[in-house]
Amino acid sequence: MTKKLLILLFFFCSFLMRSQNLVWRTNMTDAIAISNELRKPMLILFTATGVPDNLQNEIFKTPDFAVWSRDNVVLVKLDLSDVNASDSDKEQNVRLKNAFGVVDLPEVCYASASIRKSKTTFSALGKIAYKPGGAKAWISESNAILHPVEE
Repeated sequence: MTKKLLILLFFFCSFLMRSQNLVWRTNMTDAIAISNELRKPMLILFTATGVPDNLQNEIFKTPDFAVWSRDNVVLVKLDLSDVNASDSDKEQNVRLKNAFGVVDLPEVCYASASIRKSKTTFSALGKIAYKPGGAKAWISESNAILHPVEE
């Protein structure tokens, strides 16, 4: 009986660990298609090698963020220092960074996009950088960007 319970517990824990893995898209075309299909805005993380890990460690690696992101956004990570990215992808990522007005890395921009006649049009919803206070405060600020209260 104890052995069966331990085996069940092991499978349950491994299921929970897998369910918290975030799926970060790195191809903007795919991300736009998924965003439009799911009718969810994109959370675009602009990052690079050597930037502080606070946002990753204190926000993105929490169960609260995993649940919130699954229900609210399509995750996109644009690493501006990715040596494996093609030259056209690197150029596109830098153009997007500049278009969204990102200065300090890492920074998150919320946006939706559409593609018509091979032309991509982005609609910026807002941006947010790391702030101390934990995942719940960060999620609350993100919700204010994604679901503004009309006055």
